[in-house]
Amino acid sequence: MPGTQSCDVRDGICNGTCRKKAVLCTLQAVQNLMREHAENLLESSDGVQREFFVSFINTPSLFRLRQLKSLDLGKLVSFAGTVTRTSEVRPELFMGCFRCLECGTIIRNVEQQFKFTEPSMCTMDTCQNKKAWTLVKEESTFIDWQRAKVQETTDEVPAGSLPRTIEVIFRNDTVEQARAGDKLVFAGCMVVVPDVAAITAPGQRSHVKGRLNGAANEGGGVTGPRSIGVRELTYKMAFLASSVQAADKKLGMINIRSDDDMSPKDVLDGMTPDEAAQVLSMRDNRQIYEALASSLAPGVFGHLDIKKAILLMLLGGVHKQTSEARPSSTFGINLRGDINVAIVGDPSCAKSQLLKYVAAFLPRAVYTSGKSSSAAGLTASVVRESDTNDFCIEAGALMLADNGICCIDEFDKMDVKDQVAIHEAMEQQTISIAKAGIQATLNARTAILAAANPIGGRYDRSKPLRYNVGLPPAILSRFDLLHVMIDEPDDILDYRVASHIVAVHQRQDQAFEVPYSMGQLQLYLKYARAHKPELTPGAKRELVESYKRLRTEDAAPGSSTSYRITVRQLEALVRLSEALARLRCSEVITPAYVREARRLVKNSIIAVEAPDEEVDDDEWVDDPEEAQDIIARHRPEGAGPSSDAPGPSGTNINPLPSTSMAPAAWDRYNLSSVPAFDWALLQSGESIKG
Repeated sequence: MPGTQSCDVRDGICNGTCRKKAVLCTLQAVQNLMREHAENLLESSDGVQREFFVSFINTPSLFRLRQLKSLDLGKLVSFAGTVTRTSEVRPELFMGCFRCLECGTIIRNVEQQFKFTEPSMCTMDTCQNKKAWTLVKEESTFIDWQRAKVQETTDEVPAGSLPRTIEVIFRNDTVEQARAGDKLVFAGCMVVVPDVAAITAPGQRSHVKGRLNGAANEGGGVTGPRSIGVRELTYKMAFLASSVQAADKKLGMINIRSDDDMSPKDVLDGMTPDEAAQVLSMRDNRQIYEALASSLAPGVFGHLDIKKAILLMLLGGVHKQTSEARPSSTFGINLRGDINVAIVGDPSCAKSQLLKYVAAFLPRAVYTSGKSSSAAGLTASVVRESDTNDFCIEAGALMLADNGICCIDEFDKMDVKDQVAIHEAMEQQTISIAKAGIQATLNARTAILAAANPIGGRYDRSKPLRYNVGLPPAILSRFDLLHVMIDEPDDILDYRVASHIVAVHQRQDQAFEVPYSMGQLQLYLKYARAHKPELTPGAKRELVESYKRLRTEDAAPGSSTSYRITVRQLEALVRLSEALARLRCSEVITPAYVREARRLVKNSIIAVEAPDEEVDDDEWVDDPEEAQDIIARHRPEGAGPSSDAPGPSGTNINPLPSTSMAPAAWDRYNLSSVPAFDWALLQSGESIKG
């Protein structure tokens, strides 16, 4: 502290703790040490007694949860886990003050060790009282106390095993630092506490009661209540946390969605000079949109538009809150900024691989399957605490993914009653519970990435999407983007996909080269999310015109839209435009961003049903420049530059589809690695075969 003489308190703390052989005595040892070396720091300027706490951080070794055994009792250890449930903060008696009921003597500073501890004997010489005591609450010291249930992380669970859980105890300054769904690193020591729940279990209550009354048993055993604590009580392991840290940096992850209140300058200041230089260099890249999209899920071939949708979902829009009747009121309607994306496709189209990649990309992401998830498992459930028999709320998948992304596979396999449970979470981003005397509204500020299969297993292009997917319109309209992946035979595409898969099996990570690594992606997205872009007048006019155009196309006879265009699609255009502006690290939203958002929405809800156009033979052109103009009109916006790549037979022939193909089909090809046209082959009209 500035202006004071520094002193090394580690030896004094350790000696005081070891001498008293109690973890709780650490606080008392710190107070005594500060009283000896820096007494002027014990009181603040207003005369209030200051409190000092000890936290151990950055321990050299990180244990797995299932590695903690009885041999680790009393040792300083640390482990990582996911918080699944937290209790409310309650007071705990730390230092008791007792009055003797026989002579009235006051005995202060009686330390409590995980149970109510009375003085062993009255300090008055003429009094021999050992049992008659009363607690003086006014002069006793109470501290904050909280309990949490922590589960080991998914990657630490061995094959065929269930995830282990442990009870973590927080005291003083560590309370309210853990929320359900957080991945944290806990430092502290293992302790043993009586398992009260096992004693009061219905099957054991009568047995323990008979023991306490001195009843005999078949094997003899103890008969008095004094010996019951050693032989009959069940003990369990608990963890007394000294410090709580986010697991992002400790486990080599970067939470891109944790600092929404920070400015771009603050985010850069929190990076190292090398990381800040990388981010600024990426910001100046004019092709950053295509480069970031192609860097996502490099193991999945093609599907550039779907990767762009996932990229914008990771960036998200800006959360807003409307001001209601009173200008100074803090109450209003929350306008979600998270982008929901659905992927519908035939089997073996890498839908689950995309979901797995996103779940591993973010620290606060949850992967679940719709078939094996219930409504309570997705939202929240009310359970009874074992120790107090009070009802508490246990978080589901959407609550665990709060301020993150929830990936739901097999979305079409969910029961109808379970699908209804997530209606509120997808739009209002809250979960309302009214059961067992608990009425609460919980936050579920999460983006949803869902994957589903068509009805019958294969997508029928002759039918609109609403007849291919068994999802109600209320669910479909809540998705901002809905993409379809169709598996159709194609010589060129099949060759390139097979070559990519074989290369992955052969060379694994060296099978492909991406512009940016996962770490660089996380750094840039963390910086980009710090921007809060605003609409310009031109962007507002473009949004209105885009919405009118989508509504007109939807109402036209023979419209092939996937679902009814509503105001939700207008809000989706706003969120996508904000995400595109964030991608460019821009503080304003221009009409160009709105047009790109409209293209993504239009392709996701209309273009999939567009049949391939018929082209007559006399429409073929001999002029290469005219052919290039035709290709440019069909090429989607943002296609990357071309590069040389071998064709199916090892020659540099053109692997692109014909110019007669619908624009939606171009997304199936990886245009960033397509060679130039062989114009002689194009003019001859010969087909390209492997």
